[in-house]
Amino acid sequence: MSTEKKVTLAMGAGGKQTAELIDRVFAQRFASSLLTADDAAVLDAPRGKMAMSTDGFIVSPSFFAGGNIGKLSICGTVNDLACMGARPLYLTCAFVIEEGYPLDKLEQIADSMAATAAEVGVTLVAGDTKVAGHGQVDGVFITTTGVGEIPEGVAPAGDKAMPGDAIIVTGDVGRHGCTILLERDNFGIEADVTSDCAPLWKSVEAMLSATHDVHVIRDATRGGVGTVLYEIAGQSGVGVELDAAEVPVDPAVGGVCRMLGLEPLYLACEGRLVVIAPQEVAPSIVEALHSCPYSQGGKVIGRVVADRPGWVVLNTEVGTQTLLPQPTGELLPRIC
Repeated sequence: MSTEKKVTLAMGAGGKQTAELIDRVFAQRFASSLLTADDAAVLDAPRGKMAMSTDGFIVSPSFFAGGNIGKLSICGTVNDLACMGARPLYLTCAFVIEEGYPLDKLEQIADSMAATAAEVGVTLVAGDTKVAGHGQVDGVFITTTGVGEIPEGVAPAGDKAMPGDAIIVTGDVGRHGCTILLERDNFGIEADVTSDCAPLWKSVEAMLSATHDVHVIRDATRGGVGTVLYEIAGQSGVGVELDAAEVPVDPAVGGVCRMLGLEPLYLACEGRLVVIAPQEVAPSIVEALHSCPYSQGGKVIGRVVADRPGWVVLNTEVGTQTLLPQPTGELLPRIC
């Protein structure tokens, strides 16, 4: 291949340089019996119902403590499928790369994608590569689309929360958003914070092995846990009560939030789920979560209630109640 150290426009023109780029960066890393060089992958259809999701990733910076845009692109779509109870089967990916982007960074991104896909057991089956002119793209953008298989009897959805249900989070909240904030170094704050970016299918699989009686599963990405709970409260026409003392927040994240006046519940997570299920099955769900590496901090943080539909209320540590303000504006742009 050419000795070019950076991506050039010729590498996106469809000729020899494009083939060399794909061979060097993608083909060997994503190799499988299903990966195609044809116009579309030919796949075995899932049995029964399937879930399908697509997501674009434009995080800035594209490398951060705990991951990079490549790992994030696999986790994001795998987790979206998992939130529907679907075992991820196949992924496609599309890259838009800025002219001049370093090839070694592109290779690191592809390595992370391959490693994360292998960890989950999902197969990358097709893709696309485009090169944009300098300044038209901020480094690299990735879009992934996934297909997963839903087991019989599994049907979580945002409109199924019921009064009396327990609200569970699978770990401490706000770490990804805090990590990206610190990586940008706009405030000169130093703190030991690492993104929670992780693939969560194994955690969902463990929950579903314990019980299929799970009403809602959501990943708390943009807008964090608070935004997700407001969405669920609106969809289901219910209220939400959280116990502030039970909401897990990493001490370093809490410190940064206090310095900047931020609410951890509104900072993005990329490796945390919000789970809503009947109180009687909550202990078995938490136990199942504790058996998985990315959800060992899982715990019940509140409950669904019939009153104050559409609102999220915090029970404070001093015994009072306060409304969690509804999210407005753009709290932290470009976190995924």
